[in-house]
This record gives sequence, C-alpha cells and structure tokens, in this order.
Amino acid sequence: MSLHPVITEVTNRIAERSAESRQAYLARVADAASEGPVRAGLGCSNLAHGFAACSGPDLLTIREARKPGIAIVSAYNDLLSAHQPLAEFPDWIKSAAREAGGVAQFAGGVPAMCDGITQGRSGMELSLFSRDVIAMATGIALSHEMFDGALLLGVCDKIVPGLLIGALAFGHLPAILVPAGPMTSGLPNKEKARIRQLYAEGKATREELLDAEAASYHSPGTCTFYGTANSNQLVVEVMGLHLPGATFVHPGTPLRRALTEHAARRIVDIAKGDQYTPLAHVIDERSIVNGLVALLATGGSANHTLHLVAVAAAAGITLTWDDFAELSSAVPLLANVYPNGSADINHFHAAGGVQVLVGTLLDAGLLHPDVNTVAGPGLHRYRQEAILDDGKLVWRDVPTRTLDDTVLRTVDRPFAPEGGLRMVSGNLGRAVIKVSAVAPENRVVQAPARVFSSQADFTRAFRAGELDRDVVVVIRNHGPQAKGMPELHGLIPALGVLMDRGHRVALVTDGRMSGASGKVPAAIHLSPEAAVGGPLSRVVDGDVIRLDAEAGQLEVLVDPATLAAREPAAPPADEWVGNGRELFTALRNTVGPAELGGSVFAFGSPTAPGLATIPVDAKGLA
Repeated sequence: MSLHPVITEVTNRIAERSAESRQAYLARVADAASEGPVRAGLGCSNLAHGFAACSGPDLLTIREARKPGIAIVSAYNDLLSAHQPLAEFPDWIKSAAREAGGVAQFAGGVPAMCDGITQGRSGMELSLFSRDVIAMATGIALSHEMFDGALLLGVCDKIVPGLLIGALAFGHLPAILVPAGPMTSGLPNKEKARIRQLYAEGKATREELLDAEAASYHSPGTCTFYGTANSNQLVVEVMGLHLPGATFVHPGTPLRRALTEHAARRIVDIAKGDQYTPLAHVIDERSIVNGLVALLATGGSANHTLHLVAVAAAAGITLTWDDFAELSSAVPLLANVYPNGSADINHFHAAGGVQVLVGTLLDAGLLHPDVNTVAGPGLHRYRQEAILDDGKLVWRDVPTRTLDDTVLRTVDRPFAPEGGLRMVSGNLGRAVIKVSAVAPENRVVQAPARVFSSQADFTRAFRAGELDRDVVVVIRNHGPQAKGMPELHGLIPALGVLMDRGHRVALVTDGRMSGASGKVPAAIHLSPEAAVGGPLSRVVDGDVIRLDAEAGQLEVLVDPATLAAREPAAPPADEWVGNGRELFTALRNTVGPAELGGSVFAFGSPTAPGLATIPVDAKGLA
C-alpha cells in the first residue's frame, strides 16, 4: 500500500523545514559515538569509581570494559500507582542483561509527579516544568560515560516525554522505553464522571465522591482512562520505542515480567552490534509522524501538542500545530475510549489494541512502514502481540480485525472521518481543541465571555449561580510564563453541569486541559498567552466570543479598534512562592510558548511558522 498523500506531504514538509537543525543534531550524535564500550576510554580512577559498588561478575564485566554497559533510568516511586510496579524492574533487568552478556546499572532516578494528585492545587503549577527537570535528570544519569545503551522506565504525562528529551541528548545510544502497564478496570468512567458532576452541584457528599474515586483508582498501574499517560504509551509503541505489544499488559503478571526481561536482553543485543540502532535513528521525521497519526486516530490527549513538539525539537525536528491539523484532516478516528466513549484502555487492548490499530493504519497507507524500531527495521513487527507459550515469550500475528467495534474499528469503518485534534485561530491567537469527545452539535459556541484569573474565582461564580446561562468561560494568566501552564481539569464537572442544563458552554484558556477533558469544547494552550500581552488580556466580561471547531475559528467579536485601544489587564499580583514554586522561578522566566512545546530548552528554530503568521496589528496583539 502506497503512503497517503497527506502523510507524504506533511512528512516531507517537516523534513525540509528541519533540514538544517536535524543535520546539526545528527552530526553531534555521530561525534559522540564510540567504537566499543564507552567506559574503555575512561581513566583508571574514573572507571574504578564506576564499579566500586559492584561485586561478582558485574564488577569484572565493568572493569574489563569489553561488554555493553546498560543504564537504567527510572521514574519509580511508590506514591504513584503507575510507577509503583517499577520497583521490581531493576533486579529483573540486571539479571537478564547479565545473561545476555552485558551489565546493567541503576544510573539514576527521575522525579514523577501526578497531575491527578495536584489537580487544582499549587503543585500543578510545577507539572509542565517537571518534564524538563526529568530531561535534565536523565542527562545527569547518562553523563558518566559508562553506558552503551539505556532502558528508560516511566509511564505518565510529563515523565515519558522528559525521559525521551533527556535521552535524545545522548542519541548515539540505543534506548528502549519500558512501561509498567495499566491497572485493571474499576468503576466505569461514565459513572465516575456522573458522581463528579453531582458533587459539583452539591447533590453528592464528599464521602460518596471519595468512594467513587477510590473505586476508579484502585491498584498499581496506570489509570485506565485514555488520558495523557495512556496516550504516551500508545504513541511511543507506534513510534517503535516499546517492544511490540508491551504497552497495555498489566503489572504483576508473568507476561509483564517476561517483556521487561526481554527489553534488557534486547538492549544488550543492540548495543553489541546486532542491528545497532541508536535512539537518534529511531526517532526521525517518519516516526514522529507515525506517533502523531496514532494519537489522532485514537483521539488521544491534547497535551501531546506540547510534548511531541518538544520531543521532536530535541531530535532536531521542527513540528508545528499546523502539522497536527493537516494530519487530523486525513486520519480517521478509530477508537472510542473514555473520555471519547465509555470503554477504558483495557477494553481497547482486549478489542485488538495497538496491534489492530497499527495493522489497519499500515494497510491504509497512513503509517510509514520503513522506520527503525527497537525491535528491528520496519513497523510490521508491531502488528504482532506478545504472549507466553509454555512460559516462553513469543510474538504472533494479529489479524487486522477488531473484536469489539464499539471500542476499536478499522479504517474502512471509522467512528469519524477525521482525527480528534484540531487547531483554531483568529484575533485571539492560536489554540488547540480536542473534538473527539465533543458532540458535533456542541462544536460551535457563540456566547458572552465571563473572565477569570483563577479556578477558585470560577468555582465561586458557579456556586453562586452566576454562570447559569450560555457562556464562554475564559481562564487567563495560566500560560507557561504566568503559572507554568497548569491543567484545569477541575473545571470540567461544573462546565458539564451547565451543558446538561441546556446551555451553550465553552472554555477558552492559555492553560492546559487534562487528557481526560471530555465533552466540553475547550480551546486550550492559547498562544500568545495573556501574561505576555496576548489578546486574551484585553477580553472583558460580556465580550461575545465565537469558538467554531468545525471552521477552525476563535474570535472575540469586538471592533478591532476598540480591542486595540484597551489596556491589557494586569496579571494578578505575583505570589509564585510556596509549595516549592520559588525553586522554579528560573524556568518560569525562560520557558517558551505553548506552540513551541512550552519548553525551557532552545532546540532548533527559535520560532514556529504558525507563530510568525499571527498579525501584530489592531486586532489586539501586543
């Protein structure tokens, strides 16, 4: 099957746009590569420090410097359900690497914070910055020049992108991402959402709400809705960074252990020269497009309009929101997983999961087949599922057919002809909207604005009955430089209540929205943000805003001269201290705009084409 013309066109455009920065990145990678184990070049004192804590065969292997050394970089902690299973992985990995003729060492841990815990709290203002801290921590772990490959252990929102950004600075090393898998299904997501809305209306008690949440998040493993964590996992498997079929296997199962041990053996084999493929040659323009197609085809998290842009930039590739929008017009929606539907990620996996998804997209010419992966050349391996056959890990072909067409479909009969993400633009700037969970009749909203600078102010207005009407809720001064771009998922139950009362409702914000955003039309990641003088800073209560996700429009219907004459509203008094926020002031002062990934790193081009086209004129931009 030949490639779809839009896939070809977008990939070629990305490659052309990125030619200079990608070439410079690959040149740095080539300079860093070594013929044999890199630690062989260390001085005796340096090397001795590297094996002082070792014993037995591992000590001898490291000292001889003839066999591959593998770094384990892990986001383990036992606070978070998604990362608690990683506690056992290093011992499994070390044993399997030893058997394969290498040696694995725990090179470093990276922080892993939970957006579920910090939602609506001041800690959420550190969440996006944690991605770049994770990247830097990964860099520190790999900087000892002791390693010939890396296993990256992590799952959730900022953790996987952070691990990748950090590892790409060492792109001459092969690397495999090692997941932990989702928890088993608990309280159905639809019922959880219902109780959240009842609580927002004062019709359920806190105890009833806590019981529902505890029944949803009930065991080790990733949360089961299709938010950013599970979007991470699916996207990186389709990019060829997981072993085939590794993504949605439950923790605590023999298959999960077998896959983890095989990852250790595989990275040793790659590092020894068997199909030697460094990370820089797995992540290229084609694999980035493959990951983006998988995201769109499944209605994945809008957070990846930040994360994929930032990961691509770390590999010398300039990805823009226009690329997302154009691909979305050609990629059909094939999954119906909460918040897009009632099923959870376990139902998706049981219906055929990643393997059926890859198969149908390959057959339709919507994925690049000729890519490098950690399993070897070509994406065809990712049509296979991993199973245990008499205790031995093997892969078998999966027919390209769904076992439950209410959850997963093939390209010939999609849920919708287009993908789940769109870009909107107009005199307020540019923003992203996830439409896969929004009913078609709710995708166009025109209503008076009600402007807030905090979630608390919004909640007070809602409880006072001030929003019981058609309304476009504006939450501003939540962009990267203002507050670190916190997620605003806590707004969704109240906004959902207003929609259920028959009102036309939308959200416009320069903040982020959770990957589990759901049914409310939300134009998010608005750039430029209000805190740097973006036009959102000139909107006042009562201004009529039109959000048209179908036509890609986001406009405040105010005379241009009137809008331009207004003084931008001053951001709230800066109180960015407490709960550790003051430690991140330097990052807040250097972070880039959402459209460039909300990153503190200056990779590649300093501007994105989309940003350059926003007019600086009487439409109200500073």
